[in-house]
Amino acid sequence: MHQYWFFIGSFPLRAYGTLFALAFILGVGVTLYFTKAEGRPEYMEILMDLAPLLLISGILGARFWQVFFFDWAYYSKYPGEIIAVWHGGLSIQGGVVGALLVGGIYVWRKKLPFWELADLAAPGLMLAQAIGRDANLMNGDAFGGPTGGDFGILYPVGTIARDTFGNQPLWPAEVWEGQVDVIIFALLVILKLKKWPSGTIFLLYLILYNLSRFFLENLRGDSPRFLFNWSAAQWSSMAAVLIALLLLAWRIWRERKHEAA
Repeated sequence: MHQYWFFIGSFPLRAYGTLFALAFILGVGVTLYFTKAEGRPEYMEILMDLAPLLLISGILGARFWQVFFFDWAYYSKYPGEIIAVWHGGLSIQGGVVGALLVGGIYVWRKKLPFWELADLAAPGLMLAQAIGRDANLMNGDAFGGPTGGDFGILYPVGTIARDTFGNQPLWPAEVWEGQVDVIIFALLVILKLKKWPSGTIFLLYLILYNLSRFFLENLRGDSPRFLFNWSAAQWSSMAAVLIALLLLAWRIWRERKHEAA
């Protein structure tokens, strides 16, 4: 793994930033593909207008979540690091919350179908998250705890993981999460072969991702623990799963009621 691809003079081209940009571009591309494939060309321009807004709000939400919910003990001691997003430290969960807030306000003001647009965006978002975990691996953040044996990842000198645990093999938490994300992406694509109540694909994305995140979080070594020895990400995951399950039940009930009318 390499934090830097190369230097242009003294300016580093960071692996984290380039993979993050790739994740965004491919996520938007997949969303536009499904928009066209599903016969919704009227949404193409809307999604293109929304994309930069979601990117900015997602980054702000991701940083806010990481700083104030996940790792305030660190950032309270080093406030200068709060704006240093190029060092890593973007919470996927916070990014989704930030993008949802801004996207929800946008579609509400424009009187657009929120659930249809969310379903279109879900697979692309899931793919972007998978690539984002590659960025974490290259940067040496979002790392696992010590395995206690010979198996695991040895991070190079200069990474947060190495500074935290030294020369110990760590669980490949971000690698396994990225792989699970790819599986969830494939499942969402397969589910698109059938007609579902609007919002189903997006809500299943929330449920599947946050359930897998909850269990994989047990391997993480960079997360402070709270009640029940759960990390902030685990508490966020359980809240997201419960809300998504309630909304999914409501969407299915509403669809059946509409069909019976």
